Amino acid sequence: MNTETLTSRFPVVTRQDFSDVTFLLEIKHPMLAKAAKPGQFVIVMPDEHGERIPLTLADFDAKKGTITLVIQAVGKTTRSMQRDCQVGSTLLSVVGPMGIPSHIGKAKKVVCVGGGLGVAPVFPQARAHHDGGAYVIGVIGFRTKELIFWQDKFASACDELIVCTDDGSAGIHGRVTVGLEQAIAKHKDIDEVVAIGPPVMMKGCAEVTRPHGIHTVVSVNSVMVDGTGMCGGCRVKIGDQVRFACVDGPDFDGHLVDFDDLNARLTRFKPSEAEANQRFEESCRLQAAAAKVEAQASNATRPAAGK
Repeated sequence: MNTETLTSRFPVVTRQDFSDVTFLLEIKHPMLAKAAKPGQFVIVMPDEHGERIPLTLADFDAKKGTITLVIQAVGKTTRSMQRDCQVGSTLLSVVGPMGIPSHIGKAKKVVCVGGGLGVAPVFPQARAHHDGGAYVIGVIGFRTKELIFWQDKFASACDELIVCTDDGSAGIHGRVTVGLEQAIAKHKDIDEVVAIGPPVMMKGCAEVTRPHGIHTVVSVNSVMVDGTGMCGGCRVKIGDQVRFACVDGPDFDGHLVDFDDLNARLTRFKPSEAEANQRFEESCRLQAAAAKVEAQASNATRPAAGK
């Protein structure tokens, strides 16, 4: 057992904000950084009162002893992390690495596709394929130019890089499927496509590659509680079989994933998530009001200048 997980808190050593909802945390965790592989994830519990949430590893550095997470503040826990996780703060628990590492085989030409937040977790796979000698084509997509991050980082791990934006403000005008189609048209010898992003984006990539018979791997981030396969929350249909994303994945054959079932499962808890977000907003308002009252009381009792 990793006693470090039981006895230590894990400090945030770097914080970077990419947009009003997307932010990066670099966390000191030497044992995890040494063991991490591309495609794996961690389960984070910010504090004693928080919930456990799965987050895919965006990077790791064994020499520095750090792991990197890129997070989108959409739910109660990720929004509280966005507010509270600053350099010098700590996380109560960071468990991992979890999941089966991505298979980095002997593919000679690989396309790594990341859409939005999926740009971060696909980076370790692009780097691993590149370090393994493969010709790597990166395709990364964002809604608009202002949301682009890690372009230079991807360029260092890719032989070609295609940037796509929904509004055409940078790179190719269109979604990542347009960039993927361009890569396939140019390269007839692609061995594998790795696609990470929202389910609709991964499904779109799988449909682009299907007619060409290109092996396509997607990373399934379904509802997850314990990360050991016991809760059953992360089950996903792969062909005619049921698998658990936490212990059988998160990587699966994109041509076999039942994306309609996955979407249905991901939307099942939307009302509960909305309720949790509302309670979080009310709590923030109450805290702000209390702080304002305290500040006013402090100013009222403070002696006037010169007396």
